[in-house]
Amino acid sequence: MADKFIIEGGGKLEGEITVNGSKNAAGAILAATLLTEEKCIIENVPKVTDILNLIGILEEMGAQVEWLGEHKISIKVGDDVSPERIDFEKFSKSRVSVLLIGALLARFKEFKISRPGGDRIGLRPITTHLQALEELGGDIKEEGDFYYFKAQALEGKEIILSEFSVTATETVLMAACLAKGETILKIAAQEPHVQDLCLMLKNMGADIEGVGTHTLKIKGVKKLKGVEHKIVSDYLEAGTFIVMGALTEGRLVVKNVVLEHLDHFLEKLRQMGIDFRKDTNSVEVFESRDIKPVKVQALPYPGFPTDLLPLVVPVLTQATGKSLIHDPLYENRLQYTQELRKMGADIEIVDPHRAFVFGPTLLKGVTIESWDIRAGASLVLAGLMAEGKTTIKNVDQIDRGYEKIEERLNQLGCNIKRASN
Repeated sequence: MADKFIIEGGGKLEGEITVNGSKNAAGAILAATLLTEEKCIIENVPKVTDILNLIGILEEMGAQVEWLGEHKISIKVGDDVSPERIDFEKFSKSRVSVLLIGALLARFKEFKISRPGGDRIGLRPITTHLQALEELGGDIKEEGDFYYFKAQALEGKEIILSEFSVTATETVLMAACLAKGETILKIAAQEPHVQDLCLMLKNMGADIEGVGTHTLKIKGVKKLKGVEHKIVSDYLEAGTFIVMGALTEGRLVVKNVVLEHLDHFLEKLRQMGIDFRKDTNSVEVFESRDIKPVKVQALPYPGFPTDLLPLVVPVLTQATGKSLIHDPLYENRLQYTQELRKMGADIEIVDPHRAFVFGPTLLKGVTIESWDIRAGASLVLAGLMAEGKTTIKNVDQIDRGYEKIEERLNQLGCNIKRASN
């Protein structure tokens, strides 16, 4: 049975909190170690369940993994590694597993995988990934709950993705690095974790141009080498803690923040009336009472991150007036608003992608359930704001993306307990 959080509302966040390495970057970075038989040293690895699960999959395939510190590992995916030893049960637990496909196809001529899992936020097919890999020369068949891959040789092509898909972009990047010739990838995602993967691949010897743009040019090379790489700071975790600091009493300093990754997000917070100060690599945030209604639409980077949209909804329940939130990508992303309504939030779902949030309203502690990683973080924030006790069930969803979040928040003055159901 999954654990639950029991939160006593009205807690104060006072002090400093340091942002960990990016969970989304770590998934692709670890997958990329499959592209070389040499040892890689990876720093700033977040110890969240999605990433620990992925490391477990690599180990069971035969990778040699050694923890060199709390968040630092050595990983060598030598010549004895085999995709035949993939643990399909683990593979199916997390969406992050899909990132292995491009690297596996670049290295092995034949393998099969089970369907990847992940958040319950709507249909998330991997059609875009598969079409791109087929254009590179992959032969892919779907039978039952498995995908079967074959590739005698991958050849570079011009590929135009059907959407700004982060994981499809990363999949093509990894496959194209060892393909013959040049791959031109258009409609590529440019999120910070995509750029971090490009940085690592280039340091491994890959030939990539256009990093940070929506068109990437990858010239295939024969071999990649081992590398030492430090995973970029998690801008989604940074945004989470910044919002939490604004809606609870006290003063919170969020450290290890790459400010340029949050430009649009911080500007929207400013429009909401959030009181914060930016420094070189930190954000100091204060309790903010005069919240203003806004319109917020999730957009591809550098726009407002879809994964931070759930975090601003509890904020908007305290605004005077009507706000509109819009997530055009995921049709089930707004499920968590039903949990907020149980707490007293006045939210009207217009359609699967849009909702009105009316405020200000008093949130009260009740028993609710986490649907996905970011919805879970949103509910933790709501619980901190609420009057009374909030119980959040299914917090294994939160553990997939946040490392020991309850312990870190308790060190700042909150009252969150983890309990078994």
